[in-house]
Amino acid sequence: MEELKHKPTRDGAGEAMLELGKRNKNVVVLSADLTDSTRAGWFKKEFPDRFIGFGVAEQDMLGAAAGLALCGKIPFACTFGVFASGRAWDQVRVSVAYMNLNVKIIGTHGGITVGEDGATHQALDEIALMRILPNMTVIVPSDANEAYKATMQSADIDGPVYIRLGRNPAPILTKKEEPFKIGKGVLYSEGSDISIITCGHSLYEAKKAREELLKEGIKARIINLHTPKPLDKEIILKAAQETGAFVTVEEHTVHGGMGSAIAELTTGECPVPIKMVGIRDTFGESGEPLELLKYFNLATEDVVKAAHEALQLKKK
Repeated sequence: MEELKHKPTRDGAGEAMLELGKRNKNVVVLSADLTDSTRAGWFKKEFPDRFIGFGVAEQDMLGAAAGLALCGKIPFACTFGVFASGRAWDQVRVSVAYMNLNVKIIGTHGGITVGEDGATHQALDEIALMRILPNMTVIVPSDANEAYKATMQSADIDGPVYIRLGRNPAPILTKKEEPFKIGKGVLYSEGSDISIITCGHSLYEAKKAREELLKEGIKARIINLHTPKPLDKEIILKAAQETGAFVTVEEHTVHGGMGSAIAELTTGECPVPIKMVGIRDTFGESGEPLELLKYFNLATEDVVKAAHEALQLKKK
C-alpha cells in the first residue's frame, strides 16, 4: 500500500492566501495574535502593507474586517476556530453575516486532533455556530489540496465564508488536479449497502472503515461533504435512495454539526437510519491526536461499529 503524504490543511490555506495576494490587490489579511499558527505570516512577509495584526482582540479584528469589506476589500480574518466562533461570534453575526459582507474567516485548529492544547483551544462546535447564521458558507476541507482550492474559491463568493482548518499534518487524499466546487459534495468511493458521509480530517477514518467493511462483504459509499453549508442536497438524497442508511463522521459535536444538517434534510425528504460518529456532549481534553480519536470514539473501529448499527436499523 502506498504511503500517504501528510500536510496540515492550514498550510493549504496559507499558500492560497499568498497566491490571492499576488492576483488581487484588494485581498487583505488580518490576524489576532496567532499569525504564525494560522499561516497568515506567509502573507505578511510578502505583503506587509496589506496585513493588519490585532493582538489578542478577535472582536476588533472581525469588526475591522467588516469595515474593510464595506470599503471594497476582501479581508481574510485569521485566528483559531474556537476564538472566531466563540469570542467574536456577536461580531460575526451582526457585523458580518447580518450585513452579508464579503469577509472570509480562516478558523484553524479545528477538531479534537488539535491535541495537547486541550479543551480551551479545541473547536468542537464551530460548524454548528457558523452554519446557523444566515448568509454564511461553511467549508471543512479534508486535506491541504482541498484547503487551497476552498480558500482560492472563497474569494469569488460575494458574502461571508468560514473555512475550518486543522493543526496537525493530515493525509493527502485528493489530487491537485481533481475538480473542487464549494457547495458540491464529492463521491469519494462507490458503494451500495450504506453511505459514510464525512468532512475534514475524518475522511481518512472513513476510508479505512470502508476497507474494513469490504472484508465483510459490505460495500460502503463514501461522500466527502466538504461544504456543510450550503448542503449538496442532490448527492445526499441520491445516496439515501440508493443505499438506505447513513453513517456521518466528523471531528465535531454531534449536536448541530454536519450530521445534524444531513438529518434535517433527509427527515423531510427521504428518511433513512443515521448513526452519527462525533463528540458526545462533552468538552475536549489534552492528549496525543490519535489517542484522542480513540478516547472520543472517532477512530476507524467506531465508524465500522456505527455502520453495523445503521445496517441493523436498515433491516427493520
